[in-house]
Amino acid sequence: MDPFALLRRAGLDPGAHAPERLSGGDMGEVWRVGAWVIKTHPAPPPGLFPAEARGLAALATAGARTPQVFWAGEEGLVLAYLPPGPPDWSDLARQLARLHTHRLEGYGEAAPVYLGRFPLPEGEGNDWAGFWVERRLEPLIEATRTRLGGLAGELERFVRAFPWPAEGPVRIHGDLWQGNVLMTRAGAALIDPSSWRGERAVDLAMMELFGGFPQAFWSAYEALAPVPEAVRAALPAYQLYFLLVHVHFFGAGYLAPIARTLKHYSAL
Repeated sequence: MDPFALLRRAGLDPGAHAPERLSGGDMGEVWRVGAWVIKTHPAPPPGLFPAEARGLAALATAGARTPQVFWAGEEGLVLAYLPPGPPDWSDLARQLARLHTHRLEGYGEAAPVYLGRFPLPEGEGNDWAGFWVERRLEPLIEATRTRLGGLAGELERFVRAFPWPAEGPVRIHGDLWQGNVLMTRAGAALIDPSSWRGERAVDLAMMELFGGFPQAFWSAYEALAPVPEAVRAALPAYQLYFLLVHVHFFGAGYLAPIARTLKHYSAL
């Protein structure tokens, strides 16, 4: 969609600014027009952008820095543009420690949530292992069953038997790779969330899966919110969630790390 059209729907005047294409990854198109960022998609699933706006608002309420949302609709989002600034890993550590140590009630979200464009089942629960397996992992296993082939059965048995550690529900970003962290003039900011009430291990697992977070971050985070050994040991198992969604969107190239993870735990 024309980014100017979304600005007009938001009641904003683009003035003489020309649209500048920004990196939108694989999940949409992103434009900067002056003081605003416009996110669109040629065929968004229903509720995708309103879900992202809710996630940004929830993270901000919980103490994270996020871009202001000026307008959200089925066609896209209009956000504040955050000018880039120097890396501030200590600031990111403080924000995430604040999110990850403030206990909430129950897991999940009553409203729709997406992981990328994958719709996560709505609903809430109090039993972490049951919620995680039934509402997060098994839907992804089912969606990727054809590509998983013989791994599907082994994976199902593993996720049902694994002793998923639980510290308690907190507000999580839900898709926290380095590309979803902006370093701005005001400090670190979080974007593109898949936010719900879950275990912080979900965020930590994604942060370690593809790297990009330096020791300066981890040292500051551990000082504020130490990670128990049981949680740290379970992070490769939690990474299966993100590997499965990558299989779903990008194909069989992500099967090998799934197989390695299962082998890692079978050898313990």
